[in-house]
Formats: sequence, C-alpha cells, structure tokens
Amino acid sequence: MSHAAWNPVTPDLSRTRTVIAFDIAGFGSTPPLPDRVRPTISNLVDALEQTLGDIGLWHPVDFAGNSLGGAMALEAARRGIARSVVAISPIGLWRDVPPPHVRYVFRGLRFMVTHAPGLVKAAVRRPLLREVVLAVPLSVGSRRMPVADAVRAVDDLASARAFEATLEHTRAPFSGVGIRVPVTVAFGDCDWILTQRARRRSALPPHTVWVEKSGWGHVPMSVDAAGVAQLIGTE
Repeated sequence: MSHAAWNPVTPDLSRTRTVIAFDIAGFGSTPPLPDRVRPTISNLVDALEQTLGDIGLWHPVDFAGNSLGGAMALEAARRGIARSVVAISPIGLWRDVPPPHVRYVFRGLRFMVTHAPGLVKAAVRRPLLREVVLAVPLSVGSRRMPVADAVRAVDDLASARAFEATLEHTRAPFSGVGIRVPVTVAFGDCDWILTQRARRRSALPPHTVWVEKSGWGHVPMSVDAAGVAQLIGTE
C-alpha cells in the first residue's frame, strides 16, 4: 500500500502532532532502492533514515507503522532514531519464516489486481463484495471503507514496483531485544494474516506494551480511524 492507507487517521493526529506520511521504497510515489540493494527491513530503514535527514529531522521522532511499516518502525527504534514506536500488526515477529498462507494471499491478490484490475475495482465498489475481497488482506469491516480508498488500495498494489522483491526479502525474523524506547505493539483479534504464531513476544524487550484490539484486522486504519489515532496519540 502507500501513505494513502493512513489518510483516514492523519486528520485526528494532525490536531496535536506534526504528521509526515511517507511511501516505502518501491511503493506509492517512492522509487525502489538502487539496483543490487535488496529491500530488506534494514535497507528500507537506511533509505528512510536518509529521507529524514534530507528534510532536516536528525533527532529521534515518534514512529507509527503498519505491517511492513510496523517492522520498519521497530528497526528504527533498535537503531535509536525513534523516540517511541507504535507498531500495528508488524511483520517479522515469527520464529523462522512467515506463516505459509501470507505469500499465497498477497501473491494471489497481486495477480488479480494486475491481470483483472477492472474486475477487482468493480467488486470493491460494492460493500458486500468489498468485504469479501478485503476482509483477509486488510480488515474485517472493509465494507465500511470509502470506495475511493478501496480503489486506491487496488491501484497501489497493482503499481508497486518492488512488491515481489520486498515480499521475498522481508521474510527474516526480527529481533529488537536491545530496544530501549517506549514500544507499543497492537494486533487485531481478526488479523487473519499474522496469526498468533507470528506474534512472538520474546522478539521484543520486556517493556513492550502489547495490545489486542477487538474487531481489527491486519490493516485497520480505514475501519477504525478514531481507534488507531487514539492508540497512536496516547503513546
């Protein structure tokens, strides 16, 4: 996805915070990493750190991220460039490899949006079909997602230039045992992408605050924008 996934949340956060939403390298408007640089979590955060420097943010800032972005936020905390982190459904907290269904779900969806984009867009324009298509990869409750946001998600996935490479090179388990800053990790009880086996608490330091949110799926921003904003804004 792109920074547009956060559009429902940023108005609430902007009332009390300066919000900078970015696209991960190879997604949205950000070009992929240079040739022969693999899109690992570490290399993606290298690029993010450079971007922060380019806009003059050399001091630690608060990070919030979802899924891949959540893992990047945790890596930023491990490096000391984060003042605090809220990671929603972060990847990488598995023991060895991701749950096997993750690859099939996202590769299948990628195939659909690149080979039959008109059909997928027609489906997500109808609330019931939008729920069927997006409940697993995004969240239960996607029928309440604005049509424009659903169509944008389809377009973002179809146009992501680094999708396959990123899916392949972000499979390694994450360890953030040395993190010292405040960390909150939230998973939804309806997250069917990252099930309990992918939520290894020993991967993070003991002071990590673990939250389970009722009704949230893997990408909850469009279905509970106020709840996501409250989670981030209170940390």
